[in-house]
Amino acid sequence: MTPEQIEATVTRYAVTAHRADKAGFDGVEIHAAHGYLLSQFLSPLVNQRTDQWGGSLENRARMLLDVVRAVRAAVSPSIAVAVKLNSADFQRGGFDADDARQVIAMLERLGVDLVELSGGSYESPAMSGRPADARAQAREAYFLDLARDLVTTSPLPLMLTGGISRRDTAEKVLGSGVALVGMGTALALTPNLPDRWSHDREADRQLRPVTWSDKALASAASIAQVRHQLRRIARGSRPRPNTHPAYALLTEWCRQRKALRHYRAWLTSRETTTASRA
Repeated sequence: MTPEQIEATVTRYAVTAHRADKAGFDGVEIHAAHGYLLSQFLSPLVNQRTDQWGGSLENRARMLLDVVRAVRAAVSPSIAVAVKLNSADFQRGGFDADDARQVIAMLERLGVDLVELSGGSYESPAMSGRPADARAQAREAYFLDLARDLVTTSPLPLMLTGGISRRDTAEKVLGSGVALVGMGTALALTPNLPDRWSHDREADRQLRPVTWSDKALASAASIAQVRHQLRRIARGSRPRPNTHPAYALLTEWCRQRKALRHYRAWLTSRETTTASRA
């Protein structure tokens, strides 16, 4: 990315956050985990730049910090600003817990209200329950050990996500000093799960497991399964845990292709309108 492209991208984050504020949302979260753009900048393995955005952690965190400053300035003071951050990339030479500790300290100075801890990327998809670290495979709360370490020095409240679906696991997370429990997949299957917990009941359904050998494809399919369930809920239908992951992935791919065509058509019409006005 050129400096101009980086600046334009930072502006897009701010514009998006401003629109969320105007739409009535109570908060926004900046996604700097899972190998997406900001996570790539943070990673010493991926980020091979030799300019002011590469090298030291301060440089690699520059884009994230600029995004946070721009977002914080673009929204009302009452709007919560959170950052989703990897506790570790689970890749040798990648972003690790010590890096996360330092970045959290940087974020605290910029008015961030909450840091959500996750981990992994599509190359090492720990966030979908297929972590590179075998010790994490057999439990919920994949990143709890790292969270316990980070919470001892964090100046900000931390939220932990990653495979939490049982009440005793959630209580264990809160007991570690983490301020909030985050759930995605569990609520996509059992939207009333917190209410069930209050009545000493657990979830009675699980997603169909994805056992594909290709880790990146399996992770994409797992996320597509969750999105498929959320779309069903949005339509007023009940979740369908046995949906085949291939079907969910294909459906999601078709939706994305359709959305991309609409977006490209909108861009073309917008450029044509701008040119005619000029």
